[in-house]
Amino acid sequence: MLDIKFIIENLDTVRDGLEKKGYTKDVLDLDALTALYKEVNKLKTSSQSIAEEKNKLSNAIKSASSEERPSIIAKSKALGEEFKLLQDELNTKQDEFNLMMLKMPNMPSPESPIGPDDSANVVRRKVGNIREFSFTPRDHIELMEINDWSEMERIAKVSGSRTYAIKNDLAQLELAMHMMVLDKLREHGFTVITVPSISKEKPLYGQGYLPFSRDEVYHLPNDDVYLSGTAELILNSLRADEILTENELPILYAGFSPCFRREAGAAGKDTRGLVRVHQFMKTEQFVICKNDINESEKWHQKLLQISEEVLQDLELPYQVLEVCTGDMGAPKYRQYDLEAWVPSQNCYRETHSCSNITEWQARRTNLRYRENESGKVKFVHTLNNTGIATPRALVPFMENHQNEDGTVNIPVKLQPYMGGKKIIGKNC
Repeated sequence: MLDIKFIIENLDTVRDGLEKKGYTKDVLDLDALTALYKEVNKLKTSSQSIAEEKNKLSNAIKSASSEERPSIIAKSKALGEEFKLLQDELNTKQDEFNLMMLKMPNMPSPESPIGPDDSANVVRRKVGNIREFSFTPRDHIELMEINDWSEMERIAKVSGSRTYAIKNDLAQLELAMHMMVLDKLREHGFTVITVPSISKEKPLYGQGYLPFSRDEVYHLPNDDVYLSGTAELILNSLRADEILTENELPILYAGFSPCFRREAGAAGKDTRGLVRVHQFMKTEQFVICKNDINESEKWHQKLLQISEEVLQDLELPYQVLEVCTGDMGAPKYRQYDLEAWVPSQNCYRETHSCSNITEWQARRTNLRYRENESGKVKFVHTLNNTGIATPRALVPFMENHQNEDGTVNIPVKLQPYMGGKKIIGKNC
């Protein structure tokens, strides 16, 4: 959410930001928003004036003569009815205004590439060498089949499409990746925290899932709760409505949770295997810091660095993309994606998404802090990045580290989390 005063005072800047993010006038009309804001304020002023006048009449009734009292009571009653009508209109207009504000995206960074979709994303760097195989490499599905690492067909009968059940060494590998990343994040000063995958509706508005992506979220109507698609959702509202001290910042969370996404808009894409499934496990990096763009951009680079360390520890070739304005989504100020090389697809595929949200989420959750020197209360900045998400990360891992006999090598940094194993597979 943006500050309405900022919007009114910087209409041209906001219009430019909306255009860069692909928001046309029929989707979000700034003129209608500002007109509605003025109308709400006018109704508030009128309501207040009537309330004050009604209070005066109520006080006058006490000292009025018996002849004057009926007339004053009638006037007070008429004002009460007028006040009720105004309040009903005000509540309707306020709800309309609040919804429009909730639909207002964050403004993009002036450093972000400008473009309508992912075709305008910019590769900032490539790291690691793409492996040249001396044999025909298998895809991750074949590797799972020959090593008895999954029950994909059987689990589909039980749980439906886009679900997975992995076993034996691969199941251990999935958990090992998370433990390695959680240890790394703790070394970087993060608080490791496990969080629920169940959320009330309000945090979805706070995070930015709603009102933008309702069709992507699982809703349990009998309990009126939702299944979370990332620990970011829970962590973003964990301190909602609090006023922190500046000394408490930054707050660094390494959140682990099962995650659920409907993938409603992904029909026909990556339906086989482990790339795009409805339930997965994710370790999330989440930062709450001071309201200073230099400070939050410093943390943005730090989160990116940590994820690059993870991919380097996993010995995966990858590229860093800077995401363009039209592809980064409503909450984002600036975004990087990390993509690991997938041999079977002959391309890089996303493993991490790293975003600076500035104060956009904090305004929605009312999370603030008090500055030490000035005593001024400000909204915090929030940032998030994937630590590791599985089973997606298993795809480039298996394919890049495979051997001709179908076994898979374990990188040195991961071996302690695999009981010292240097290689896994049926032939080991």
